[in-house]
Amino acid sequence: MDNKPPLSIPYLIKSLKLRPKKGLGQNFLVDENISQAIVHASNVSKEDGVLEIGPGLGSLTVLLLAQAKKIWAIEQDERMLSILKSRCENIGDLQIEKCDALKYDYSKLANDIGGPLRIVANLPYNISTPLLFVLLEHRLAIKDMTLMFQKEVAQRIAAQPGSKSYGTLSVQCAMWTTVEKIIDVPPESFMPKPKVDSMVIRLTLRDEPCAKLDDPIFFTKVVRAAFGQRRKTLNNALKPLNPSPKDWLDKAGIDPKRRGETLSVLEFANLANCRVI
Repeated sequence: MDNKPPLSIPYLIKSLKLRPKKGLGQNFLVDENISQAIVHASNVSKEDGVLEIGPGLGSLTVLLLAQAKKIWAIEQDERMLSILKSRCENIGDLQIEKCDALKYDYSKLANDIGGPLRIVANLPYNISTPLLFVLLEHRLAIKDMTLMFQKEVAQRIAAQPGSKSYGTLSVQCAMWTTVEKIIDVPPESFMPKPKVDSMVIRLTLRDEPCAKLDDPIFFTKVVRAAFGQRRKTLNNALKPLNPSPKDWLDKAGIDPKRRGETLSVLEFANLANCRVI
């Protein structure tokens, strides 16, 4: 077996004259130290069902395979498929599929491999927020996620009540996961350099939500309505869900003049559970 190390990402980009596709939000990770830190933090092993989203040229894939021996990957850019297969053929078993990550059935994969997924990804910035909501919908199929985001998005995920960054994403992530910062990533770590800083975080799915929910779907509707127009009081923001929200808010013990950004996750859960029709 040929055990020569795979060619570096910058060399591949130059030799293959690859141009990143703006429509796919591509920024290739080229800093090997950052790649190693991400894979080390993911703590994947050969016992895990590891899924990489958007592997690109394989800066994480090669290292994940060396650690886990077998991984699954989904990639939308057809140009990357043959490159990835070539880079990984002597390292481990890479099962790669051309697919849109926003439409992928994560629950089916977990069922097929017989266990929850451990997801690792350098996420395209243009789909990172909607994709995270999709992943949370498949939360029963996922053990944890080690993901790179634009730093501003990562800060929104971890934001606390009362802060400007606190919103729907913060509440949903707090309800279903625990959030841990892994590492800051500067623009110089990518080709081409993005105009923003990045951050890697790990989201570990909770065995149970952090508060009891009678109806998780309605909880999501409440949170989205509360943040739909941030300047509105809850008494006005919740009218799409109830023409007269005051009785509902009174039942939950919440001042109707408060705004959504002031409510804790537990208060949102209580509000959803106190639904008045």
